[in-house]
Amino acid sequence: MGSLSGKTIAVVGATGAVGAEMLGILAERGVPDDRVRAVASSRSAGREMAYGEGLVTVTEVTRETFGGVDIALFAASSDLARELAPVAIEAGADVVDNSSAFRMDTAVPLVTPEVNADAIPDRSKGARLIANPNCSTIMLLMAVTPLYRAFGCRRLVVSTYQAVSGAGAAAMDELRTLTTAALAGEDANPTIFSESCAFNVFSHDSPLDPTTGRNKEEQKMLDETRKIWNDASVEITATCVRVPVFRAHTESINIELAEPATVDEVRGSIVGFAGVEIVDDRAANRFPTPLKAAHGDAVLVGRIRPDGSAQPDANGRYRRFDLMCSGDQIRKGAALNAVQIAELL
Repeated sequence: MGSLSGKTIAVVGATGAVGAEMLGILAERGVPDDRVRAVASSRSAGREMAYGEGLVTVTEVTRETFGGVDIALFAASSDLARELAPVAIEAGADVVDNSSAFRMDTAVPLVTPEVNADAIPDRSKGARLIANPNCSTIMLLMAVTPLYRAFGCRRLVVSTYQAVSGAGAAAMDELRTLTTAALAGEDANPTIFSESCAFNVFSHDSPLDPTTGRNKEEQKMLDETRKIWNDASVEITATCVRVPVFRAHTESINIELAEPATVDEVRGSIVGFAGVEIVDDRAANRFPTPLKAAHGDAVLVGRIRPDGSAQPDANGRYRRFDLMCSGDQIRKGAALNAVQIAELL
């Protein structure tokens, strides 16, 4: 990745979970606090946010925020991104937006740096707008892109086990509250989700299309994967659910390759892929988990094995494989991915 040295960076939505994580990563990268503008809504103005060993003070985001800014990292709502991203670009700032506002805009690159950094345009035509993919899409593509590059991909079937923090800090508070109440034998009603997130698993809370039966999270994974790979031929289906986990998503993946491979060849294609760590110890029954992935930068991949219904060819190769992955959806699934894009601008 490149360097952010000497650049002034605005973090829009700095008080949210993703914005706060962006601040932490920028501090880890050694960006001086006087080069960072932490901005949020008027109700958060004056709040102090951790930045490395010190603090930065949040200011209200306005149309004047972006003067002198080199890169604006948006960790705010889609509505705010649609309103202010063009303002930031007009002021000369490159924008990396974490919302869904521009992801499927054909004029806007949708980027996971390890997968398609070459989609980022140069600055010859002025300031740029880059969209950050959905967190579940990022996890999926980090796990399967090595296989796609080595053997091609005909079809993906993925089931997600998504942490409540994907719905924000209030959802994490609700998991604590409802878990405590359940253990005490007390009644407590959910307010963030329609179902209790304590001791429960339920369909992802995004809106559901009554015609297709897919919820919005599932549709994002289909559309974004094809866009990032620039391959409309790949068949994809997803089932997305919430689980009673605070942080880090897990996914179960079945992939049908275009060319057959052995388990060792599949594993070998993943080894060395930037941002991925294999956790696949059959003897110790040690595989990816949310606890292992939480607060880390790597996407953990394991349970690599032939599909149990698949038959090998004469050379012992298979076309269909199962695997699983876990990754911190606040870091690599959002904040880290955005900062990595910024480092390439």
